[in-house]
Amino acid sequence: MRLGRSLLGRPGRNRWIRCGVGVVLAVLAAGAVLVARSPIPAGTWLRHPRASFLLAQGLNPHPVRLVRPPVAPLSAMARLGRRIFFDPSLSASGRLSCSSCHSPAHAYGPPGALPAMFGGPHLTRQGVRAVPSLMYLERQPNFSVGPDNEENETITLAQLAARGQRAPRATKTAQATAAAAANLVPQGGLFWDGRANTLQDQAMGPLLSPFEMDGGSIARVAGLLAHAPYADRFVRLFGASIFASPTMTVAEALFAVARYEIEDPAFHPYTSRYDVWLEGKARLTQAELRGYLLFNNPRKGDCAACHLDQPTPDGRPPLFTDHQYEALGVPRNPALRVNRDPAYFDLGICGPYRTDMAKDTAYCGMFLTPTLRNVATRHVFFHNGVYHSLRQVLDFYDFRDTDPGRIYPRGADGRIAKFNDLPARDRANVDRVDPPFTLRRGDRAPLSAAEERDIVAFLGALTDGYRPKPAH
Repeated sequence: MRLGRSLLGRPGRNRWIRCGVGVVLAVLAAGAVLVARSPIPAGTWLRHPRASFLLAQGLNPHPVRLVRPPVAPLSAMARLGRRIFFDPSLSASGRLSCSSCHSPAHAYGPPGALPAMFGGPHLTRQGVRAVPSLMYLERQPNFSVGPDNEENETITLAQLAARGQRAPRATKTAQATAAAAANLVPQGGLFWDGRANTLQDQAMGPLLSPFEMDGGSIARVAGLLAHAPYADRFVRLFGASIFASPTMTVAEALFAVARYEIEDPAFHPYTSRYDVWLEGKARLTQAELRGYLLFNNPRKGDCAACHLDQPTPDGRPPLFTDHQYEALGVPRNPALRVNRDPAYFDLGICGPYRTDMAKDTAYCGMFLTPTLRNVATRHVFFHNGVYHSLRQVLDFYDFRDTDPGRIYPRGADGRIAKFNDLPARDRANVDRVDPPFTLRRGDRAPLSAAEERDIVAFLGALTDGYRPKPAH
């Protein structure tokens, strides 16, 4: 993530052995697809002399070494950012800070199950989108159409968008993530629509939004900062004239917030049990192992097609996102007040909150793929907060196309109102080419209820804070 000063046990041992044999058989049945997608190199699962035994114990037969971000004391800039992050006095209500919606106790995401948080001067204005987590953004690339690389940075975003709409696209599956990574599709950026590229620009949005902190104006926020209990830290860091320019005051304040999010390891600890399992120092349960295989199976969950679960070639832990955008066609959420207007549609990249790509209609309805790290701690899912459990999310993937009556309401004409949160003209953008969205009505759903439970179990292993038991 770039920075810039811009304003924009032992019991049941026999059962474990049976499970281990079952896992190996599952890998055999799934073929080379799962073997290649495993953190264990292709072919190693079954050639490893102790693979069956280790898998029976829930261990990784081929541990890797993960390279985590270095940990150091926070800089003076980051310490100032921490004070600002937790300061509710910058809001119109005096009761809402960054941490109110991005709660440290809830993986820096929303503290409850509301589809959108309430803000404004009296905390009565409902937001328009679910609050995403601020965790694991230190490696988020800038917004681009296609990979964020030197070649693509030499042409304009409009040129990239035009090229992307004409370019062929590789199907995304858990076995073909390398090919899909080169697709000329929107990826990177912050917010659900990628309209910010720096963490300080991201912080500016809630600070001034009338639905959130509602700070009013740059001048008002700068005045509050000049009289904050930590105002002397501004002077020490930036000099006595820092408060002479409101624009500079707020820019430096938000840069400090960004430094806090980058430097504090709490925002990117990589301490889930899955991370420790990758290193061979933790066990997965039978259900988690089954869920892991389903997560990687293109004919089942195929979750790893978008939520990459493998370490990078240089050993950095997986982020469980490919940073790309998808139009999934989730159902409209009647609990959002903004949806009371039948003419209102949230089109993601096309607006209404992002304005520079409104004419790129091939991307209307696309939203950023979030990380799945700590996803089991959330109680609200998708950009519109329409679902409140992981089982509901998996049901959506299972039945969107095979049994849409279980997902969408019926319209006034009695027909199932599929993709009802998009205008008819944009429904062609919804993904119908990547598994499991290649299925048709009446086909068997790819996951059984038991398989959904196993995937949910695996997702629980992505929660940070796991502490390995000391060896005896």
